[in-house]
Amino acid sequence: MPLRRRAEKLAPMEFMVIEHFINGARPIYERFERDGRLMPEEGLRFVSSYVSADLTRCFQLMECEDITQLQAWVANWEDLAGFEIVPVVAGSRVGDAVRARE
Repeated sequence: MPLRRRAEKLAPMEFMVIEHFINGARPIYERFERDGRLMPEEGLRFVSSYVSADLTRCFQLMECEDITQLQAWVANWEDLAGFEIVPVVAGSRVGDAVRARE
């Protein structure tokens, strides 16, 4: 008899997405102005972004429950940027995890 999995909603995870612009910032911003953020309609949330002073990288904090939604978004931009994706946790939550090891 196959196991049935309970449908449980997972807590969203945050990811720091570091975009390394392949041909500079201009092509990225031209597409963004024309097409928007090109995110899936559901499952991925943009939190905030910062661009390096030299216009070579963008740091975006994204939130999702299903990593494939993040991957779908990356696929829309991979011709213009290389991506480094790092799962992150707010620093305010890390203290509890560290203290639990004492």
